[in-house]
Amino acid sequence: MNTLQKPLPIAKPMMGEEEVEAVRSVIESGWLTQGPWVRKLEDAFAKRHEVGHALATTSCTTALHLALVAAGVGPGDEVIVPALSWVATANVVVHCGAKPVFVDICADSYNIDPEAVAAALTPQTKAIIVVHLFGLAADMDALTSILPEHVVVIEDAACAAGSAYKGKPAGSLGDIACFSLHPRKSVTCGEGGVVTTNDERLAAIVDTYRNHGASLSEEARHRGAKPYELPDFKVFGFNYRMTDLQAAIACVQLTKLDRFIAERRVLADIYDARLQRIPWLAAPMRPQGYDHALQAYVVMVDETRAPASRNELLGHLQASGIGGRPGTHSIVGLDAYRRTFGTRPEDFPVATRAESQSMALPLHNHMGPDDVDRVAAALESVA
Repeated sequence: MNTLQKPLPIAKPMMGEEEVEAVRSVIESGWLTQGPWVRKLEDAFAKRHEVGHALATTSCTTALHLALVAAGVGPGDEVIVPALSWVATANVVVHCGAKPVFVDICADSYNIDPEAVAAALTPQTKAIIVVHLFGLAADMDALTSILPEHVVVIEDAACAAGSAYKGKPAGSLGDIACFSLHPRKSVTCGEGGVVTTNDERLAAIVDTYRNHGASLSEEARHRGAKPYELPDFKVFGFNYRMTDLQAAIACVQLTKLDRFIAERRVLADIYDARLQRIPWLAAPMRPQGYDHALQAYVVMVDETRAPASRNELLGHLQASGIGGRPGTHSIVGLDAYRRTFGTRPEDFPVATRAESQSMALPLHNHMGPDDVDRVAAALESVA
């Protein structure tokens, strides 16, 4: 490693004094749990993503769980899931007692393949989780045109804050959607999630279940006329509430989202140009009609032409002080799913290849053009 160059991480949150002051105001208020800052975040998030309702949660995983619960998914149901995604996309289906039905992805977009979805539909299909992977929205028109009306469309928009499809923001494209506020995402508060929907009934179910199943929120009770009266509990809910500490950070971050994405697009353009010199790397597609949020910049390694395997390339970057990562994993190859559901990676060739040959390069708002040149030069030096 060149000790004269600083390490270049795969991701690095962009925080400033505004976030510090927002947290300070929460601490000084004395109200730390879900409260006025959460409501402020929800209002702003709903407005930015053009939906009627946004509800903050502890993570995108719990948001997905709540979305499935709101959709009525349970034992005996099937939920279609893309084979390539973070494992949480499928885990939540299992936690509902339902069966994840995996389908392959499109090689050019990393997103779910509509033709594979059509072949996977059965009378037991209750919902589909459509992942907008790495910040590129899935082809929603192709998907919705083949889905029966009763199938609930859940967007896994973990990577897609600020992205859009044909002018409509992610989070407004299906029946209900789930976002992540993890540090690898463009907008973060450490951990956290947001559910969005235009369906008032689904929003009400999510709101109740995230708060233990209570008929009244803690803020409404404690600030009401009779704070000593406990609410009723008509369902068995969960404690999936975001704190005001997290929401304060996320509120500030959300105001910067469009700038963050614009800066990332400049860096992605430079990547695209530089990587044209490396014939064994394929840059991520950014088709017309899609506003790519660029949560990650994920290339595909052609191992038939590359001077080294994907993992060897990642090792070379690491030795150069550059933090690369695999794109994500193919869930069907994970031990728990192979043992429990009998999934076979060979049945999902595109996802299996993407797992072994995709590579996320550093992309974050602390970077400049020189950093992109450094990454490209390190890759070129392998040859």
